Amino acid sequence: MLLQLFILFFMIGTVSFGGGYAMLPVIEREVTGKGWITTTDFTEAVALAGMTPGSIASNSATIVGYKVAGIPGAIISSIAMSLPSLILILVIALFFYKLHSNKLVKSVFYGLRPIVTSLIMYAAIKLALSNGVISTSISWDMVCLLLIFGISLISLLYFRVHPVIVILCAGVIGTIIH
Repeated sequence: MLLQLFILFFMIGTVSFGGGYAMLPVIEREVTGKGWITTTDFTEAVALAGMTPGSIASNSATIVGYKVAGIPGAIISSIAMSLPSLILILVIALFFYKLHSNKLVKSVFYGLRPIVTSLIMYAAIKLALSNGVISTSISWDMVCLLLIFGISLISLLYFRVHPVIVILCAGVIGTIIH
């Protein structure tokens, strides 16, 4: 099991671009597809991973590894998820000054930007759907959630309020309303 965890998270860490949130759909598909954990367990793992310091993808891998194989699974999954990035950063650092102005490299990164954005949006929508945050029926809870979302987004983008303040305010408002 430990070898399977290592191979899976090493491969995910190798082929996933765009940061932790962009990796979440890949991780979910793989671990739920293998029957290691359920979608509900994965959603809870992501929620927990989002509250802990560090990359949400690495934290999610750690939690999945723990659920599947205990502490050794958590350690192996963490290392496997982080190792490709470490190797890539070391290689890039060696050649950075030669590569950063290369036209092909610039073109590749230009092409990756929209897919990374769409993967992050997909992860957010999928997480909201699986948690029941978004539903097809209109209810008081749904209206409140959409208002909190809208006000939070406007506060972040338009008024440039610090994210920590927005998170705390949203938590307080959610506590009062719910």
